[in-house]
Amino acid sequence: MSRRTPRLFAATLAVAALALGACAEKSADQPAAGTSSAAIAYPVTVGSLTLDKRPEKIVSLSPTATEMLYAIGAGPQVSAVDDQSNYPADAPKSDLSGFQPNAEAIAGKSPDLVVLSNDTNKIVDQLGKLKIPVYLLPAATTLDDSYREITELGALTGHADQAADVTGRMKDDIAKLVKDLPQRAEKLTYFHELGPELYSATSKTFIGSLYSQVGLTNIADPADADGKNFGYPQLSQEFIVKANPDFVFLADSKCCQQNADSVKARSGWAGLNAVKNNQVVALDDDIASRWGPRVVDLLRVIIDAVAKVPA
Repeated sequence: MSRRTPRLFAATLAVAALALGACAEKSADQPAAGTSSAAIAYPVTVGSLTLDKRPEKIVSLSPTATEMLYAIGAGPQVSAVDDQSNYPADAPKSDLSGFQPNAEAIAGKSPDLVVLSNDTNKIVDQLGKLKIPVYLLPAATTLDDSYREITELGALTGHADQAADVTGRMKDDIAKLVKDLPQRAEKLTYFHELGPELYSATSKTFIGSLYSQVGLTNIADPADADGKNFGYPQLSQEFIVKANPDFVFLADSKCCQQNADSVKARSGWAGLNAVKNNQVVALDDDIASRWGPRVVDLLRVIIDAVAKVPA
């Protein structure tokens, strides 16, 4: 995903209550194993949406939805994706916007299913008036949300078995990653950076829930104890220096060229445990801002970093 400015990114998350490919063993543009979609009987109903036949011209206006669709083998049915969908590389990117969706532009693609992550500008009603089916795939707050959305996309697109295979492998991979984590008398702490303006994510967000699985303590939690920032507070330099996290995870390494050196150069940061112990970790911005199958890859990076610290 092309990154917006950190301020706009965090503000959008707060207003929309947003949280923040394929599993490590399988490329996102490679169909998952499973039975033929011909075995799926239509009509299929998910929530209030009923499809009378398998969609063959899907428009995805969510980078996460795009990754999910390709992971479950529905890629050949995707006719257009939004301007932020960059994985897999061969997804049919267009100039459509998921942040400011335009009903007329979407209708111009003649879709038989549109997948959205939010209802900006009441786009769902606008498309409904044009008789265009819409599946709303909101930002996950837990891994179970992610599994459910993959499952529902599988049902709608005729790839139920493939979706079950993807979620099953995600669960197995995550279980394997976390089972060998060492028990620590005192939990390690971390700061997850969304951007240089020091917006972060608390444990109540999707990304925060992943760190919780690793047994890390989030220094941002006290900064949004009342939830008024929807889990995305902006921290101060002083707050972070005082908290002295053991790890700094950078989700702005691509968008904003942040790295261990730039972090060390910040006023007062050279004395942080994370800096002194070489525990500033650059993440892939895109993977760290999505809730699709590649969360396994994200967890692997986090766990590999934590495993290097003696218990």
